[in-house]
Amino acid sequence: MNLSVKVVEILSAEELRRTVTRLASEIVERTRDLSQLVLIGIYSRGVPLAQLLADQIEVLEDVPVAVGALDITFYRDDLDQIGLRTPLKTDIPFDLTGKTVIIVDDVIFKGRTIRAALNAVNEYGRPEVIRLAVLVDRGHREVPIHPDFFGKHLPTNTEEIVKVYLLPWDGRDAVELLGD
Repeated sequence: MNLSVKVVEILSAEELRRTVTRLASEIVERTRDLSQLVLIGIYSRGVPLAQLLADQIEVLEDVPVAVGALDITFYRDDLDQIGLRTPLKTDIPFDLTGKTVIIVDDVIFKGRTIRAALNAVNEYGRPEVIRLAVLVDRGHREVPIHPDFFGKHLPTNTEEIVKVYLLPWDGRDAVELLGD
């Protein structure tokens, strides 16, 4: 039995910074009216990632971007598999009707988290369009959901783990792959 876990750095702090800048630029390029743009981060790492993207968009375009935080616990269809968790506070203090909403998450894997987020977002209004931005797309979808914006496509096997570290939550910025 091999008890050692191999850790491979996928993105350094500098590479992560550049990736966020590129994602912000892509969002700007594909958004018709930035004054209608809203970023909704999924707990946990999607929330600080959404704030980083909003901050970078404001640097690039001098337009403030509204940011919300979404807990999708009660919208999941796999709670029996992932176990009970204490929900965090969803904070979307604005109506999403007519807005361009970009759901932000750190990693997309099977797609079930995003499916749950789509259901949750509909309780806060009817957006004009909903898009998805993720830092890492690792494949293995179980539902037909794909990101509109992604930082890195990282083919993995299902047993590997992608860990995203963001300064506001973890004290450092990095993306690592953990496996055998």
